[in-house]
Amino acid sequence: MSAPVRRRRPSAGRRLLGVLAVVVALVWVFPVYWMVSSAFLPTNRLRTAEPTFFPVDGTLSNFRRVFADPAFLDSFRVSLAVTALTLAAAILFAFVAALAISRFRFRGRKTFIVTILVVQMIPAEGLFISQYQLLDGWGLVNAVLGLTIVYVAAILPFTIWMLRGFVSGVPIELEEAAMVDGLSRTAAFFRITFPLLAPGLVASGVYGFLQAWNEYTLALVVMTDPGQRTVPLWLQGLVEANRATDWGVVMAGATLVTVPVIVFFLFVQRRMSAGLVAGAVKG
Repeated sequence: MSAPVRRRRPSAGRRLLGVLAVVVALVWVFPVYWMVSSAFLPTNRLRTAEPTFFPVDGTLSNFRRVFADPAFLDSFRVSLAVTALTLAAAILFAFVAALAISRFRFRGRKTFIVTILVVQMIPAEGLFISQYQLLDGWGLVNAVLGLTIVYVAAILPFTIWMLRGFVSGVPIELEEAAMVDGLSRTAAFFRITFPLLAPGLVASGVYGFLQAWNEYTLALVVMTDPGQRTVPLWLQGLVEANRATDWGVVMAGATLVTVPVIVFFLFVQRRMSAGLVAGAVKG
């Protein structure tokens, strides 16, 4: 009989790193916990000098007041529409562009890659005036389509660069081997290469969703109509509505704003794992 394998005890350095990681995680999570906890506290409890860490006698009145505000539901619908359109368009265009610059050699390819890098270096604030004039000329100010165009232009360069790394990481020999076995180039790509790119598409989708859902400055410039505000603009309006800000409602609104982000991340996390497994089997 073979001797039992002895498990190595973690060294003092590894234990210290583990404790440090836990401390950093708690520091990172605490603001989120404080936001959610404050959302269940009445206004008089929030304004006291003594902090309340556990809302044992909390209330749902703050959430009721948020849902009672018609502007919240309107801004929520606007944000969902803009984010969904931005995500679909950005992933489609970025995927095609990344595939072109990674798999094909054409005139102007290097110039296109350099242009992507240069566009990322331009501050977003420097484009506000030209973007607004362009949308105003098209009649797309205070329109979901207009804000979507601006968002796609903002996140497309980095998304292309991100997907280019994933496409370049998949050997083209896999497609060539499938074509030798009788598959067409299109069939070889979608049956062999595309499953391997699923994690990259998911990662790019998470980036695009977060950028479009949480963006504030571009929406502030494009959506000047109070009836066409996105969720960040609506949330900022709660703070500026009066001098005595109702922080309970603000925290409840901020908590509700984070729910779609969490749901989306949990959904795509499962898809990411499935894509990794499928790609490994088919490759």
